[in-house]
Amino acid sequence: MRIGILGTGDMAEALGGQWARAGHEILVGGRAPERAGALAGRIGARAGSLAEVARFGDAALLALPYDAVLDVLDAVGELRGRILIDCTNAIGPGFTLTTGEGPGAARRIAAATGARVVKAFNHVTPAVWSRTPPVVAAAADLPTGRPTSPSAAPSAAPLTVPLCGDDERALALVATLAEDMGYAPLVTGPLARADLLEATTAFLIGLWHSGHDPRTLLPPPSALGG
Repeated sequence: MRIGILGTGDMAEALGGQWARAGHEILVGGRAPERAGALAGRIGARAGSLAEVARFGDAALLALPYDAVLDVLDAVGELRGRILIDCTNAIGPGFTLTTGEGPGAARRIAAATGARVVKAFNHVTPAVWSRTPPVVAAAADLPTGRPTSPSAAPSAAPLTVPLCGDDERALALVATLAEDMGYAPLVTGPLARADLLEATTAFLIGLWHSGHDPRTLLPPPSALGG
């Protein structure tokens, strides 16, 4: 596929780099052209203007700070019907959403542009998206307080990538990009549910910053049966 990357920070490098290594053609653009050129060189991509990148190929990743996204998209012009992948987090002091009680970031981007927006890749850090192989410890390996065998080796499983969107073709495209990185895509509902994903991410970030492992809050499905 041909994917545009709007942004030059860590998220742009992590995702763009993985997609370039998977064989996708990547065009990078940012508010600082020299940084876009440097990033393109590091990941084996090309650099272009923001307007070129926003319309390049099959889809564009929004890897900008949320506070800058709407201004950038307004400046690049018409994007109605375009597939946009939103990995932004509108998180402010106290790990609260800057979008308040209204529509979340993804829905605001969709309303402002008329684009086919898919919320994805926002729930963990760029360091995770850069991992090879892209695995995490399985939930069954989390500490339980029960003694375990010293010889028991922890298992691993691909990280699940939740996707929210209203367009089946857009969801399928983003699912393929997740699979190409070695992750397991999971469509979790329409774009309206991105509000919940964004709020959950803010909550998780708060836990991580306080030194807690959020996985300890979630029992395995087998423990929820009647």
